[in-house]
Amino acid sequence: MKTVRSLVAVLVAAAATSAYAYQVTGPVAEVTDAKIVVTQEKGKNKGEKFEMARTADTKVTGELKKGATVTAEYTLTAKSVEVKAEKATKAKAKAKKK
Repeated sequence: MKTVRSLVAVLVAAAATSAYAYQVTGPVAEVTDAKIVVTQEKGKNKGEKFEMARTADTKVTGELKKGATVTAEYTLTAKSVEVKAEKATKAKAKAKKK
């Protein structure tokens, strides 16, 4: 089974002009009101599945259905970021306590 690369992303009309826009081309493996899954057709990620969110803002041209070959543009958006303390900082803090 190929690795499923989950991409929590929103397809928006402005994605094509965004500096952080990406695209994947291949057959639709699954489509629902909430998501689209596309299997990469060529390149280094050939065979990988890309899952992306589908919203009311997702622009669809043509009939979107399982098996249809599509090019999907998507963006990656950080939902949350947690910064971890560096190990060197922890070691310095222990040395200062002594």
